[in-house]
Amino acid sequence: MSRAPLFPPAPSPDPDASGLARLVQLLKAHAPYDGTFELRLPGVHVSRASRAHADFHHAVQRPGLCLVAQGAKRVMLGPERYEYDASRVLVYSVDVPVSAQVTQASLDAPYLGVRVDLDPARITDLTARVYPLGLPRRGDGRAICVDQLDGPLMDAVARLLELASRPGDAELLAPLVLDEILIRLLRSPLGPRVALIGQEESQLHRISRAVAWVRAHFDQPLDVERLATLAHMSPSSFHQHFKAVTSLSPLQYQKALRLQEARRLMLMNLLDAGTAGRRVGYQSPSQFTREYGRYFGSAPTRHIAHLRQQTGAPEAEIPD
Repeated sequence: MSRAPLFPPAPSPDPDASGLARLVQLLKAHAPYDGTFELRLPGVHVSRASRAHADFHHAVQRPGLCLVAQGAKRVMLGPERYEYDASRVLVYSVDVPVSAQVTQASLDAPYLGVRVDLDPARITDLTARVYPLGLPRRGDGRAICVDQLDGPLMDAVARLLELASRPGDAELLAPLVLDEILIRLLRSPLGPRVALIGQEESQLHRISRAVAWVRAHFDQPLDVERLATLAHMSPSSFHQHFKAVTSLSPLQYQKALRLQEARRLMLMNLLDAGTAGRRVGYQSPSQFTREYGRYFGSAPTRHIAHLRQQTGAPEAEIPD
C-alpha cells in the first residue's frame, strides 16, 4: 500500500510575531468559546477549539482561504494529507468532502482559525487587473493548496476581523479589504492556482461545474457521461481530470457526499440507519452499512452512539 502524500508545515520563523498576537486576540474576541462562528461580514467564519481532536470530523468544504493564528490542523482529502499552522495558509479551490482534525490545542492556548469564502466572480475581475498580460504560468488546479503565510496577508485578515465589530465602517470598508486579501493571494506563489477558480475554461472551473451537479443530485445514480458533457470533456478525460483536481474518482466523491449526509441525518434528524441510507440513495442496507463502516471506521449505529457519547450533542462543525 502506497504511503499517503504528506504536505507538512515547513519549519520557518513566525511571519510577524506582533501581527500574529494581534490576530490571536481578535479571534479570541470573536470566538469566546469552542465552536464555529459566522461574523457579520458575509463569508467570514472564525473557530476555536480548546482540545485536540481524538477523531476526524467530516464536512464538505467550499472554496475559501483558511488561516490558523494558534494551534495546528490536519486535513485529509482522499489519500492526501495537508497540515498547517500559524506559519502557513490553506486554500480550498473547489467543493470537496474532507476529514479534518485539530492536532494542537489546549485550554491555555486554544486552536484559533479564520476562514474567508472565495468569490469566483470577484477573483475573475481582480485576476484581469493583477495579470493584465495573462497569468505567468498555469496552476495545477488541485482542490487544496498550502503555502507560507506572509505578514501583509495576515495583516489584511486582521483588519477585516477588526471591521466585524464596527458595522458602520464594515459596510464601506470590508469589500475593499476583501479585495486586498484576494489581490495579495493572487500575487503570492499560490496566485496562478487561485486565479483558476474564476477562469471559466480552466480545468478546475469545468470540474467544479460537474462537482456542483453531483452535490445537487448525490442521491441519484451517477451519470459520468452527463458529467463529462457538463465539463466539455470525453468520459475518459473527465475521469482523469476529476481525480487530478479532487483526489477522488467521481464515484468516490459521490459516495463521500452520501455517507456524510447519512451521518448528518442520523445525528441531527435522529433517523435510523436504514432510513438514512435509503434517503441518500442506497438501495441495499447491507451495502450502506459496509461502506459507512469503511468510511467512518465503525458501523452506523455504533458510530452515531459514539459521537453522542463524546459530545453529548450533535457533532460540531469542522473548525476552520
